Amino acid sequence: MVNRGLSPILWDLSKINFDKLREEFKQAGYKNIEIADLRAFLQHKIELMLQQNATRTDFAQRLQEIIDAYNSGGSSTENSYEELVKFTEDLRAEDERHIREGLSEDELEIFDLLKKDKMTQEETQKVRLAAKSLLHRLLEEYPKVLVQDWYKDTQTKKMVRSAVEKVLDSNLPESYDRVLFREKCDNVFYLMLDYASHGRKWAA
Repeated sequence: MVNRGLSPILWDLSKINFDKLREEFKQAGYKNIEIADLRAFLQHKIELMLQQNATRTDFAQRLQEIIDAYNSGGSSTENSYEELVKFTEDLRAEDERHIREGLSEDELEIFDLLKKDKMTQEETQKVRLAAKSLLHRLLEEYPKVLVQDWYKDTQTKKMVRSAVEKVLDSNLPESYDRVLFREKCDNVFYLMLDYASHGRKWAA
């Protein structure tokens, strides 16, 4: 159940009672306020979830489409609210996906960057292992490659790139051909570079 005494951005996604949410909306006198509250919560939550995992842009886009349809009058108040509630349910599933996958949030982000369409169960397991192995190599193993300001120097950038390629070459499924392998290495490396250059993750 949503605690109405709290600001929407302080709601806990894992504790929302969706049946209660729908019931409260039916009884609400000012339904547009209910929509505004839920929208504010979702926009804040997606912002946080994107900071954890940059691959979640589809969720941000989907929410914007729901909001745009409501603002343009293309969807009724009731339909818009129901779409927002269903979206909230999907967002909770995404928020908890790392637990189902047996991965940390950072490992899940790498997994999402590495996975491809239509993977077998064995391939999925190998990609999970690749994500775990890569994170372990970058953060735990020696010689360290994420040295101070590594993203500013050509030589240290090459060392990081080489470490990424070596781990992924050892762990990704054989079905990843050279082109796909190169693409996945690029995806991981350039995201790391972007995070580090903005003083977020991977900055050492």
